[in-house]
Amino acid sequence: MPNHIVLYQPEIPWNTGNIGRSCLAAGATLHLIHPLGFDIDEKSVRRAGLDYWQHVHVVEHDNVDAFFTATKGTGHYYLLTRFGQKNYSTLDYSDDSQDHYFIFGNETSGLPDCIKEKYKDTALRIPMHESVRSLNLANTAILLLYEALRQQGYPNIK
Repeated sequence: MPNHIVLYQPEIPWNTGNIGRSCLAAGATLHLIHPLGFDIDEKSVRRAGLDYWQHVHVVEHDNVDAFFTATKGTGHYYLLTRFGQKNYSTLDYSDDSQDHYFIFGNETSGLPDCIKEKYKDTALRIPMHESVRSLNLANTAILLLYEALRQQGYPNIK
């Protein structure tokens, strides 16, 4: 699975459930970086993921360093932040021989500054009207995931 959605310390279970269901539909892996703001078995996660949750390919990481250690050298990291300098749709995700890790911060505080600084060259943004601070986490994750799939020709899904 070349596409990965990475949630850094997510706080809202139904966002994670919706993203998990979308990962399953898209053939992507969901990475959860602890600590989580909820119990992964929480009813809200299962409800948002409906009866699909047990089929979602979920990889849990104890912390952000464990995530980067486990995935080092396997692909490209893309941060999603309102401070990103590149429009998400201008990058090329078509190389499905490399993994693509779309990394999202949590719902209230985003990603730590040290991560944003280290990966600033691949910090992406989604254009939006200036009156809006951000989009919903689940909607944003799905938007990025399906842009990558579109460029890859929707491999292994129909």
